[in-house]
Amino acid sequence: MEFSSKLLEKAVNEMSQLPGIGKRTALRLMLHLLKQPAEQTQFLAQALNSMREEIKFCTKCHNISDVDICEICSNTSRNHKIICVVEDIRDVMAIENTNQYKGIYHVLGGKISPIDGVGPSQLNINTLIQKAKSGIVDEVIFALSSTMEGDTTNFYVYKQLKDFNIKTSTIARGIAVGDELEYADEVTLGRSILQRVPFESSFKNI
Repeated sequence: MEFSSKLLEKAVNEMSQLPGIGKRTALRLMLHLLKQPAEQTQFLAQALNSMREEIKFCTKCHNISDVDICEICSNTSRNHKIICVVEDIRDVMAIENTNQYKGIYHVLGGKISPIDGVGPSQLNINTLIQKAKSGIVDEVIFALSSTMEGDTTNFYVYKQLKDFNIKTSTIARGIAVGDELEYADEVTLGRSILQRVPFESSFKNI
């Protein structure tokens, strides 16, 4: 792709580093911005800088937040004795959109994947174990995607929790095996949370 401007080329190259955006899409976006008032580009740049520099991760659940403790963890009307374990922030958003879950979350920040060099130490597992040790947790719901990596992560975390007096469950398989959680429709995901099953029964017959 030939560019008549090095500035445009640099902007396109940077934009095309984003997931799902190729150089043609990046070029279309950059040309669109060039047609807009300068203020719009400045607002976009400001928003991106503010997000990158000021956004925080909740000290309790690792969800993104504007403050040290996110709105979900600081909400006294939520059931803090039930923790839903998810892979990342998009899964929190997906489950919240169902309006069916009233507990709190724990964001692992990924899933165990040896082929990608991701092991348990790279995930937020130790802080979940500390919550279990506190004695205030009644139930942990495993809500990772039903992929091989998700199931491996679920089982690893389950083994770390099995010596505690905590109920463990997993979302019902209304979510098709191999599907990522964030792509499930809200009705199916909501029912999967409500109709969760004991975690032990999810792997005994495998």
